[in-house]
Amino acid sequence: MQIRQFTESDWPQVWGIVRSVVRPADTFTYDPAMTEPEARATWLESPPGETVVAVNGTEVLGTAKVGTNKPGPGAHVATASFMVAATSRGQGVGTALLRYTLEWARIHKYAGMQFNAVAESNRNAVGLYVREGFTIIGTVPGAFAHPTEGRVGLHIMYAPL
Repeated sequence: MQIRQFTESDWPQVWGIVRSVVRPADTFTYDPAMTEPEARATWLESPPGETVVAVNGTEVLGTAKVGTNKPGPGAHVATASFMVAATSRGQGVGTALLRYTLEWARIHKYAGMQFNAVAESNRNAVGLYVREGFTIIGTVPGAFAHPTEGRVGLHIMYAPL
């Protein structure tokens, strides 16, 4: 597996991943009816941030975006998001993408990385983030309407760099 910058030819596979992750409405706070143009505008980061893909040959296994969490006085904190193809889950793709974004943030001299809205029901992601040094610094109760678990909390997670 290689992690590299997104190229335009990756978009059809990235869109397939984004669509398959967002439509069930069980992990991301994105609108499950998100259109392809909306997905492009949301997922593709502008510099100084970047969007990357994890690939095996020409197959996109997963994707991540990383950049500044908020501009202005909070611009020293990074954020990132991750999506892994259903057929590639449980194979270390998410871990590799997370580690890549953490290293990116260190290289770019960010003080930490913050995730603003991690559904507490997304146990695999929460467990991965905790294993890689993040802590839950707060939870907004009932802020995520999970399709089968009902309203669950959204964690705010942080890792100092």
